[in-house]
Amino acid sequence: MSKLELRENLKKYSNPDTCPIRNVVARVSGKWSMLILCILADNDTTRFSEIRKALPDISPKVLSTTLKNVEEDGYISRQIYAEIPPRVEYSLTELGKDLMPHLWDLIEWAVANFDKITKHK
Repeated sequence: MSKLELRENLKKYSNPDTCPIRNVVARVSGKWSMLILCILADNDTTRFSEIRKALPDISPKVLSTTLKNVEEDGYISRQIYAEIPPRVEYSLTELGKDLMPHLWDLIEWAVANFDKITKHK
């Protein structure tokens, strides 16, 4: 690739409103988002308390905020049941299911290279 082609290619990433890395990848790669998506991918539907048990080091507030963000991005859906106490279940949407093979590839790469990466700390 020539320097001119490289510069032209990089221009599309300079605009915060249209940059896919800033607007898509950054949201999914947050500290908890990818883990939550993986938990939901392993289960058809999952309750808040089950996600919390799977991630014992996340606070309820951070879990709630992260679930709302991932839901707003369209990767998960939330089903509320009018029961006492209220029951809320989360599951992947079609968009979330479409994303998962790509995340699994990244996770596989991370597992295979974890020792090499952490060795440089």
